[in-house]
Amino acid sequence: MIRTEALDRLPVRTAVPALERALDDRGVAVLCAPPGTGKTTLVPLVLAGLTGDGPVRRVVVAEPRRIAARAAARRMAWLLGERPGGRIGFTVRGERVVGPDTVVEVVTTGVLLQRLQRDQELAGVDVVIIDECHERHLDADTVAAFLLDVREAIRPDLRLVAASATTDAEGWARLLGDAPVVEAEGVSYPVEVVWAPPARPVKPPHGMRVDPALLTHVAATVRRALGEREGDVLCFLPGVGEIARVAGQLAGVDAEVLQVHGRAPAAVQDAVLAGSSGVRRVVLATSVAESSLTVPGVRVVVDSGLAREPRTDHARGLSALTTVRASQAAGRQRAGRAGREAAGAVYRCWDRAEDGRLARFPAPEIKVADLAAFALQAACWGDPEASSLALLDPPPAGAMAAAREVLGAIGAVDAAGRVTGRGVRMSRLGLHPRLARALLDGAAEVGARRAAEVVALLSEEPPREYGDDLAAALRTARRGQDGYAGRWKQEVRRLSNQVDGAGSGTGAGSGTGTGTGTGTGKSPGSGGARGISTGPDSGSGFGSGFGSGFGSGKTPDSGADSRGSRSDDAVVGLVAALAFPERVARARGEGAFLMVSGTGAELGDSSRLRSAPWLAVAVADRPAHAASARVRLAAVVDEGTALLAAGQLRVRGEEVRWADGDVVARSVDRVGAVELAVRPLKQPDPELVRGALLEGLEREGLRLLRWSRDSEQLRLRLAFLHRVVGAPWPDVSDGALLADPGAWLEPELSRARRRADLGRIDAGQALRRLLPWATGEAVRLDELAPERIEVPSGSRIRIEYGGEQPVLAVKLQELFGLAETPRVAGVPVLVHLLSPAGRPAAVTADLASFWQDGYKAVRAELRGRYPKHPWPEDPATVQATRYTSARLKRS
Repeated sequence: MIRTEALDRLPVRTAVPALERALDDRGVAVLCAPPGTGKTTLVPLVLAGLTGDGPVRRVVVAEPRRIAARAAARRMAWLLGERPGGRIGFTVRGERVVGPDTVVEVVTTGVLLQRLQRDQELAGVDVVIIDECHERHLDADTVAAFLLDVREAIRPDLRLVAASATTDAEGWARLLGDAPVVEAEGVSYPVEVVWAPPARPVKPPHGMRVDPALLTHVAATVRRALGEREGDVLCFLPGVGEIARVAGQLAGVDAEVLQVHGRAPAAVQDAVLAGSSGVRRVVLATSVAESSLTVPGVRVVVDSGLAREPRTDHARGLSALTTVRASQAAGRQRAGRAGREAAGAVYRCWDRAEDGRLARFPAPEIKVADLAAFALQAACWGDPEASSLALLDPPPAGAMAAAREVLGAIGAVDAAGRVTGRGVRMSRLGLHPRLARALLDGAAEVGARRAAEVVALLSEEPPREYGDDLAAALRTARRGQDGYAGRWKQEVRRLSNQVDGAGSGTGAGSGTGTGTGTGTGKSPGSGGARGISTGPDSGSGFGSGFGSGFGSGKTPDSGADSRGSRSDDAVVGLVAALAFPERVARARGEGAFLMVSGTGAELGDSSRLRSAPWLAVAVADRPAHAASARVRLAAVVDEGTALLAAGQLRVRGEEVRWADGDVVARSVDRVGAVELAVRPLKQPDPELVRGALLEGLEREGLRLLRWSRDSEQLRLRLAFLHRVVGAPWPDVSDGALLADPGAWLEPELSRARRRADLGRIDAGQALRRLLPWATGEAVRLDELAPERIEVPSGSRIRIEYGGEQPVLAVKLQELFGLAETPRVAGVPVLVHLLSPAGRPAAVTADLASFWQDGYKAVRAELRGRYPKHPWPEDPATVQATRYTSARLKRS
């Protein structure tokens, strides 16, 4: 029986007529409705014709998270007086509850991505609602782009709604072709803001680390809120580890403490959303509870102010979640949880002054995440560059280039970026492409089941208490009875069943539609509205990929007979190395390793892996300001496995380079940055030596040459003429000289073999080769920029050319009788007038004015200090001199 009274209470009902008109007129619309208004539950029921008199339509609702998808389906089924699996169903990774009569199906955006790749027409679907689109998850952005393609190319009748909990809908409206924006008014209860910063400063988050002092403060704030307020408490924390630590500190509180996150068992999630049974509750949650969900009974929110976002270090090949300050928008969403059912309060664990400095919105995932899965989706869709996709933000060029490099290396795309048959099979596994590669090629070596066990561990990082040894974590998961072990076993079954299907071109999700989408690095799917452009599939299964020994069944231990004989450690190491070949690392001693990517890595002091000669690093992050990455999960491998997995990066040859301040010439066998064998070269290629010397000049500067005072002055004179006169006088800056070293350093440079040889090159002699000899202007160097200038006393004084104006530093008495300032290349020199002792007395660029206005004061001062020297009242009428008055009389 339909619960009409509950439906009528949902505020979004008033906006439904306008939404229906917009869809009838344009086929697209943006729905803005505050949390709690019913946009996720009532709107799909109305558009499906399950309430009222409208025609029955099949509606697909895409949610960003599994917990939200299940909750929305259960809520809609309850409103209809049914259970999920009837007219309302849902599909999430590993769970599908639908029936033949299902009209509204709630799915994750990852599942919808996979369906679009498999069936771009979405046959039988009339309306698609992308819920919580304001969160800017990458898979939601990708789904929207694909759906717009479908509407334009083959399904103009497909209706599309972008639903947002914010009023900032202009971008989505533009993206949907100036779609109408329909706004619903919410019933908002007042939420009091209580600023509750820690009493003492806490360290800012970096990497995955959160200052324990902040978590202690959050737990204390929860206790405070329980004492000051009525109702249940919802506390937002960045991750599972922080939830567990705060839960431990809340032991003994007079309330039931529950933990809600993406990894929590479905039964726990359902119990939280079902509401209290009379016992006061404290719900510790990640950002999954920010939107799409109503937690009944909550009147108080405690906000730690932290969130987790993906970050990718392309230079080091590391990608992971990182802890960041939550945005202002996230803060508003979290606070709103306290006012869904009645007036409430939010305790913010930061200072009020900090609030204005927070980012307004979270970073769009496409700007910060690893884009390998997205790039594979785009390639399968027929747009390898993603240049024609309608996206709110274009993918960063560098991240896309790195993603295409990974896809090319594992054979998922060809040289032109077109998806290969192997890439299509990978996309159907519902995994990040790296893990798909490891599963397919690992299965050929160790069997589907054992490869699936390792890949399942890699697809969802085990709990911290499992340790950093991947093989030990595998054994713990096998015998474990916790929530993680249960999910792991379910994923192992899924992957094992799909390996053979992927090889035959059927694939993941043909039954249940698995996968979590590009945003989490597990992006399924193949095909597309633009059509699949399938390039030639590589025979070895790798294209130009990492380690051509795998995938072809040609490794020393391959074959059916060896699959069961390999130890768990060997299997885990092999599969992990296949997934992350550039993270294969060799020991450097004392728990330190060097990855073939060139990044240093370190194990914890208590790690059992510290004695391993080689590791396959599965998870690592690089803390702020740290020189090396911190290994969080790795497996032991032997050298043979390491070299096979990273075979593409192995190079043998002569290496001549500048290192440690000199030319180093050697024969090297290396895999990436890891040197396997080195011996010195007695007769290196002269051109390689010349290149190494130039590298040294670029890194350490031209000071490696021999610079006398005259050489330095010549360079300054030439720089002055280049600036003042221009051509044909040469540019002698470091950049210009190093850009064409052959024009001035030859033949000495080609004869040089080491640093000491550079030190014997006379830089001044070399610079003279750049003078404009061909035009005859070179002979005018001393005329235009003389090294010295003769003054009235007969002295030849050096001119300094280092500043904006040439400088002439000369004793004042030596300029008696000189009425005008000397000029160099038409530029007046800056005269530094010195006392008889050589100390500064005055500075002028206009001698005539000095004699008229400044000399009298200077004369009065110097006359008293140096009475033996001549100080005439009229310096224009006396002979210039550098001597005393007595000496002048004798001469």
